[in-house]
Amino acid sequence: MQNYELMVIFTPVLSEEDYRSAQKKFASLVTDNGGEVLHENPWGLKSLAYPIQKKTTGLYWVMEYTAPSDFNEKLKTQLLRDESVLRHMFTALDKYAVEYNAKRKSGVRSGTEKAEA
Repeated sequence: MQNYELMVIFTPVLSEEDYRSAQKKFASLVTDNGGEVLHENPWGLKSLAYPIQKKTTGLYWVMEYTAPSDFNEKLKTQLLRDESVLRHMFTALDKYAVEYNAKRKSGVRSGTEKAEA
């Protein structure tokens, strides 16, 4: 099992209910294929760096999960078929990234974070 992080940008015209159901759909796809969802972080509506399909904003969602290495192709196929997904990106996490994410979730500050004024 490998650790991954998935960032998805959904179309901004989704209702709150549709946004949540899309998140649940992809999270359940991970668990149904033998993976485990470690953390979900819905960022909400953010501006895009450049227009995608004539849209300047998108609903961001980040999910950290563990899954077999061949699972990402199945997930990629589902993401490409879903019309509500503007963009997606997989990132394979090494042991340092997993450790950093665990510390960040537990509230332990690291030296790389900016001090809040």
